[in-house]
Amino acid sequence: MDHTFLSVSSLLMIGAVAGCKTDGDMLKKQNPGRPNVLIILADDQRADALGCSENSYIRTPNIDSLASSGIRFRNAYVMGGHHGAISAPSRAMLLSGKHLFNVYDKLDGVTTMPMQFGANGYETFGTGKWHNEKSAFEKSFKNAQNVFLGGMANHFQVPCRNMGPDGILSEPEMKGFSTDIFAGSAIDFINDYANGSRENPFFCYVAFTAPHDPYSPKPGFIDAYPDQSLPLPGNYMPLHPFQFDDLTVRDENLLDWPREPEKVRSVLSDYYALISHLDKAVGDIIGTLKKNGLYDNTIIVYAADNGLAVGSHGLLGKQNLYEHSMKVPLIITGPGIHEDKVSDAFVYLYDIYPTLIELCNVPAPVEIDGKSLVPVITGKSDGVRTSLFTAYRYTVRSVRTDEWKLIRYPERDFNQLFNLTSDPLELNNLAEAGPYKSKVDELTGLMKEWQMEVNDNAPLTANVILPLQYDHIKLVRKPDKWQPEYTLKKYFNIK
Repeated sequence: MDHTFLSVSSLLMIGAVAGCKTDGDMLKKQNPGRPNVLIILADDQRADALGCSENSYIRTPNIDSLASSGIRFRNAYVMGGHHGAISAPSRAMLLSGKHLFNVYDKLDGVTTMPMQFGANGYETFGTGKWHNEKSAFEKSFKNAQNVFLGGMANHFQVPCRNMGPDGILSEPEMKGFSTDIFAGSAIDFINDYANGSRENPFFCYVAFTAPHDPYSPKPGFIDAYPDQSLPLPGNYMPLHPFQFDDLTVRDENLLDWPREPEKVRSVLSDYYALISHLDKAVGDIIGTLKKNGLYDNTIIVYAADNGLAVGSHGLLGKQNLYEHSMKVPLIITGPGIHEDKVSDAFVYLYDIYPTLIELCNVPAPVEIDGKSLVPVITGKSDGVRTSLFTAYRYTVRSVRTDEWKLIRYPERDFNQLFNLTSDPLELNNLAEAGPYKSKVDELTGLMKEWQMEVNDNAPLTANVILPLQYDHIKLVRKPDKWQPEYTLKKYFNIK
């Protein structure tokens, strides 16, 4: 089917109408039937890479409209990961409702969220990225189109699989552009559902690969954000101030060291263009719900699997525990959910599973770690936890409260302490200042409590302590096989 998108000029000039307010008590009209569920998951999108998150440079009218029609969580996090491809454990946590140390990136044998909805009368459909076992996908969905098994791909050449009548995914066929393919598949499903009996509600999972690199926007979106118009991140640094883990882990190879300001602006330009394209696709999916009379009875979740540095702290990727890499966008809207609400509650992506289960009155599976956010959504509570714990491999641990954050590097025997109230960009390390020793001790104790709770056995001080100093001249990079001609020329100087 033909899913023609509006021009970029139209996109940047108009706002979406998906969440326009109406008179009355600011609640959407309830439908007596069970609600449908639509989950839209972005890949590598920072929490602040949305207009509704007070970013005045990026234009995301459709996603912003979803936020104005529901609740946006300002403190939503991925717990972290046990290897550099953070999206694999992140998606496993989201789909299992389990924390990192109870699922890692393995879903075989787990009652996934779509599996639970399918077992309770929902028509389940999946499209887009699946960074976990193929067999787990086949057990989770009854219907699927254009499924990408893997971590990343050239946006113009995505190996896509369809689910056959036997419930098995086909061999891959190369297609592109990724955002259009996955949005089109969701639109096809919604239209087909609308033309069917509508006897059972649907559960639709749409997992985009944007704005994950390669930073290669579709022609027509390139230069939507001129490089010179974008400021550097407030915590931009040319180099990370010390060595930790692997500074040449995949994402970090996308630019040279030191990170030149004009190159970071160039990445931001392409990154924002990918997000604006994604935003337009979201608008088309929402428009299809409306056209078919399904919008008012559909719970919509918009989230991302992890954040991204994009020049912050001299980093590019998500293999760190700074706020820009662990914090993600999270918006929930739908029947009965108050409009235009913003929450500061501490939440994890794996809280989405129990939240949707409760909102849809579906029985909860056993052994689920997430906490339902329904008390926050309904205004009965301000939060579901008082602190957050994040982890990356065995090399970094972090804990945060409302005001304070401690990051611990066991291999370096080094701490960072930030007052997030006065220093949200994490620039002023107070850990070595005498007056704050007691705060470091307090948060170290809280970190150990979290480790016991989630069965994290990593020591907070390694047996061998490595130096903090490093020579960036010795860092070597090379492009991976997924980089298209556009990025090879622009970022690797390969003609």
